[in-house]
Amino acid sequence: MGYVKKGNLISGSIVAFFTFFIALLVSLGSEALVRAVNSVIVAIILLGIIIFLGIFFDIIGTAATAAILPPFNARAAKKVFGAWQAVKIIRNNDIVANFCNDVVGDIAGTLSGAIGAGIVVSLSSRLEFVDLILGGSVMTSLIAALTVGGKAVGKSVAVNHANRIIFRVAVVMAWWEGVSGMEVLKNRR
Repeated sequence: MGYVKKGNLISGSIVAFFTFFIALLVSLGSEALVRAVNSVIVAIILLGIIIFLGIFFDIIGTAATAAILPPFNARAAKKVFGAWQAVKIIRNNDIVANFCNDVVGDIAGTLSGAIGAGIVVSLSSRLEFVDLILGGSVMTSLIAALTVGGKAVGKSVAVNHANRIIFRVAVVMAWWEGVSGMEVLKNRR
């Protein structure tokens, strides 16, 4: 415990607390949607969207750690729209990476597994030839392959185009801050 600072412990506890409630809300929402529609096709589309979101946020988190600050400082000095938000993203890259890669990534992984299991159960109840154990194994393998393969490609893109990706995210963030009046990230020096 000597290596863990009290502030880091509190910070980690807060992240865990909010992650629990975000995951609960998203899980209940997606489960309600799948049950309301009662369609395997809708569940498969929802599964694809969740896998894509996990990959997309992983790209953002990786780009935040790979982006270089000086070009954004220069743009911020010229008051380029979104540049100040890019500076804040890079200065808070540990928080951005934790949220994008870990919080969103883990929630996406958990939800994709749950939805995949629901798809297999639904298919096995409708089609006699679908074995629950074999179907579950194939679905788990497919979800893992799509997620890991997508993240591998995404990390390469994120590292090679980090500044471009962060600037696009920062422009969206600047727009959101302008519309909502809420600051997404605090400035760190």
